[in-house]
Amino acid sequence: MTEGSSGHICGQHEIEVAPGKSLPEFCEIQHAILESAGRSIIVTDTVGSVIYFNPAAQRMLGYTWSDVVGREAVSIFHLNDEVEQRARILSAELKRKITPGFEVFIARLSRGHTDEHDWTYIRKDGSHFPVTLSVSPLHDSGGELIGYLGIAGDISRHRNLEQDLRIAAMAFDSQAAILVTDANQQIVRVNQAFTTLTGYSAKEAVGQRASLLKSGRQEAGFYAQMWNSLNKTGHWQGEIWNRRKSGGIYPEWLTISEVRDEEGLLTHYVSTFSDITELKLAESEVHNLAFYDPLTALPNRRLLLNRLDQARAAGKRSQQFGALLIIDLDHFKNLNDTLGHDIGDRLLVEVAKRLKICIREGDTAARQGGDEFIVMLENLGLEPEAAGIQAETVAEKIRLSLSQAYVVATNAKHFHSASIGISLFCGHDKTTDVLLKQADIALYKGKDAGRNTIRFFDNAMQTALDARAGLESRLHQALTHKEFRLFVQAQVNTDRELIGAETLIRWQPPGEAMVPPDDFTPLAEETGLIVPIGLWVIDQACSHLRRWADNPEMRKLYLAVNVSARQFRQADFVEQVAAALERHRVNPKLLKLELTESLLLDNVDSVVNKMQALRALGVRFSLDDFGTGYASLSYLKRFPFEQLKVDRSFIRDIATDPDDAAIVRAIIAMGNTLRLSVVAEGVEADEQHVFLVEHGCTSFQGYLFGRPMPFDEFEETLGDCSSEPVEPLDNWVI
Repeated sequence: MTEGSSGHICGQHEIEVAPGKSLPEFCEIQHAILESAGRSIIVTDTVGSVIYFNPAAQRMLGYTWSDVVGREAVSIFHLNDEVEQRARILSAELKRKITPGFEVFIARLSRGHTDEHDWTYIRKDGSHFPVTLSVSPLHDSGGELIGYLGIAGDISRHRNLEQDLRIAAMAFDSQAAILVTDANQQIVRVNQAFTTLTGYSAKEAVGQRASLLKSGRQEAGFYAQMWNSLNKTGHWQGEIWNRRKSGGIYPEWLTISEVRDEEGLLTHYVSTFSDITELKLAESEVHNLAFYDPLTALPNRRLLLNRLDQARAAGKRSQQFGALLIIDLDHFKNLNDTLGHDIGDRLLVEVAKRLKICIREGDTAARQGGDEFIVMLENLGLEPEAAGIQAETVAEKIRLSLSQAYVVATNAKHFHSASIGISLFCGHDKTTDVLLKQADIALYKGKDAGRNTIRFFDNAMQTALDARAGLESRLHQALTHKEFRLFVQAQVNTDRELIGAETLIRWQPPGEAMVPPDDFTPLAEETGLIVPIGLWVIDQACSHLRRWADNPEMRKLYLAVNVSARQFRQADFVEQVAAALERHRVNPKLLKLELTESLLLDNVDSVVNKMQALRALGVRFSLDDFGTGYASLSYLKRFPFEQLKVDRSFIRDIATDPDDAAIVRAIIAMGNTLRLSVVAEGVEADEQHVFLVEHGCTSFQGYLFGRPMPFDEFEETLGDCSSEPVEPLDNWVI
């Protein structure tokens, strides 16, 4: 080679060769090198036309030799915009006016330079890919320029790796804490979020084992299970407690993933985690609100019933007796009325403390509401007599404790006694409702005996049960003998305009006083008679809707019908309702079925399917007695309700009880948020109505707008829904 030249090619030019080698043989060696090279090699003449195109270039670009030889390389393999951009850069470097792309390259290369740059190549099929292209001038032995040599390598994989690294770097600098260890769990890298969360700098952490963060709250079995899962699946995530550098322990959500090389060998573990302290606090608060009384911190009725179910199931296996004690403070209302609710609340808190002291660790003391508490005792033995003695012993301990003086205001002492009713149970020998009812009956027997007493549900109480059995026998005949009557109570809007009514069943035995609903509806529910009675009510409601359809003043009114859980769960309930609608040819949109919250707890999918089937017919749904049961937002979203009905127990004291007022406001706001109308029942005073209207309630029912009455009386008083309040009838709860 001539000194200073950039390269030579074989041809007609004189070329120096190694001693012992002929020129043709040397050219053959050069040609073999070019042909077998792994990179694309393209040679052009001085004007840029292709004169050589090696096999690697053919594979890379998809062209054959005949496709490209003799054609200008720039026009075949390059993007015009990219060529022009590069030309502008080179023109600026050469300090000359911008010239067409290939000419400016020639100008640069003619100075003996090699141009190496990243370009985008275009394949024959039109696809693009990045390459690193090195272009050098070729001179003959006399130093005359004879062409250009371009060597290119595909850098797609390199570019992808660079992009992956950029993304990984961004992810590594995210807000989540990241810890990387080697296969031996030794820390090799952490991010800034790790330092912020744990307090350990990268310098302090790198080289340490991941157990540096271990809190000690989890036992060895927890970690064994975690690593077992990680080794099997290559991934683990869950909640764990770790320790900060400062010593503080905190809960975190941890995800660990294995990293393996191309041969499948484990090289690293990558852990990401975040502090979930606030989430745990919120979760605890929600749990406490749902299951604990906010005043006394005792379990509420919901949690008690849950534990009672568990105790009954355990008792069925062990055959051990348990006991339910209902405790009511004597004359507590007098304290509230004379000293105020604040003092009453302090006394209730003290009562809760004393109850917890009086019972064993495995027993439950709960506040049912107001001044009524419930204690559940478990594992009282296999014999009812011995169990009764133990239950009475605990009850007496409670009675004596609660009768001790209370200091809840200044230095004055207050004395309060308590009445206690007890019912024994063993497994599932009694339903929850029966058990509560028996303890309640025993409680009121104690009150009748002069208060400050303990009473069991004993043989004397069986007399009352016998009377109930007689009532059950008569109830079987009532439907056949047409002794039931259907009453109706108006529902109005904010302007007190009549918009519909609720149907209410009454039992009128011949020649006797009317039987209150509370006396026979629970019995009908337990015996299954509620099913035919409920169908009769729906049929009667449809019959009246049919008659109203012919009356211009009443044709737009709807009727709401209470449906028991037992009735709704009948397999053919949808068909029965559809048959009643068809039989009387009424508009299904005017029939509203009121369901209670207890129905939402079991067989959710079946309930939803039935409701949706009835909604398809046009029937509407209202959730009755909302706030007294178990419904949650997640449940409500699943069911096609259009209305929430606020229970009368919250309405009664909204003008005087801030807790009830807050509950009602919350229910109305929740209903509006879920696009559900809200109807308040038991409205008996103007101030209640004003409060409800001010807070967004849209429908109302109660004695303020009309008492329950037979259909004929209701139709006669149509339109008179703004009359003076009607005094409630004794012993009636609608």
